[in-house]
Amino acid sequence: MKRDDEMRIMVTGGAGFIGSAVVRHLVLETGAQVLTIDKLTYAGTRTCLKAVDGHPNHRFVQADICDEIAVGRAVSEFRPERIIHLAAETHVDRSITGARTFVETNVVGTFTLLEVARNYWLTLDGPARRSFRFLHVSTDEVYGSLGDAGFFSETTPYDPASPYSASKAASDHFVMAWHRTYGLPVVISNCSNNYGPYQFPEKLVPLVILNAMEGKPLPVCGAGTNVRDWLHVDDHARALDLIASRGRPGEKYNVGGRNERRNIDVVRRIAQVMDALRPDAAPHQRLITLVADRPGHDHRYAIDPTKIETELGWRARETFDAGIEKTVRWYLENEWWWRPLRDRVYRGERLGTLQPAG
Repeated sequence: MKRDDEMRIMVTGGAGFIGSAVVRHLVLETGAQVLTIDKLTYAGTRTCLKAVDGHPNHRFVQADICDEIAVGRAVSEFRPERIIHLAAETHVDRSITGARTFVETNVVGTFTLLEVARNYWLTLDGPARRSFRFLHVSTDEVYGSLGDAGFFSETTPYDPASPYSASKAASDHFVMAWHRTYGLPVVISNCSNNYGPYQFPEKLVPLVILNAMEGKPLPVCGAGTNVRDWLHVDDHARALDLIASRGRPGEKYNVGGRNERRNIDVVRRIAQVMDALRPDAAPHQRLITLVADRPGHDHRYAIDPTKIETELGWRARETFDAGIEKTVRWYLENEWWWRPLRDRVYRGERLGTLQPAG
């Protein structure tokens, strides 16, 4: 078996939040040769890859995964032994008012990438063909909503509620079909809510941190009782490396942090950390503001990560309280990264609202 520092790994969406964490882990921690493919949409920036800029083990290609010629050329030239597919539109609120982009990227883009990967895989010799892996990174939102008890497992039936989760469910099914029909050695991961550095400011955690820094309202949908399982992005990056390395073809692995929290409690915890770090503006909880709920808002997500823990030996290392404090500190200390996005790309306005019928 090859050492990690001999591996050639292609990461799609590698300039995004989770993708860049995976790229940094692979290049800086394992020494793998990495090719990042990214379209550089609003949520993907080269600044997320600053830590690996100029590194001899990292290459970057700007390309849309829907562009079969560009992606095919990149694959044939780089000749990856693993493909970790993270390129996707991911924000539920944006999918509510602009679903087409989600279908194009998440469904058509995944189909295109599967075809490129399959055609490349068929050119490999016996050992290389057997060791090749295609890891498709998905979400727990494909499973729908849980009640107050129970957990999502790898066998939970799909029940997507938003255009985003429907597009990811569709892409999951395409990936598994390419395994069953063509034998392509694929693996699927379904993760819970990620948080950590370099997350685009439209998502709950960075939005609340930046609003708190600026004394703006901290928006909480509905009553704030919706529950999510929170996973630090660096823990997720380690998990994806393991799944791509040792996951069994045709299998699914759920990745969760065992850190369930109500949304209102996530916001309150951020406010507490801000009070400690910026006491002159305390109490930050006075900024919490309940806003109209999101259409089709799932009540609760909770991942059972037993399979990846027992089969691959992975466990989340970061507790939620410690991870949130580290994340708040990172945003306080790295205005160079988020300020251009906040000023020119997304100012914190509400997304995903539907106008009432006239």
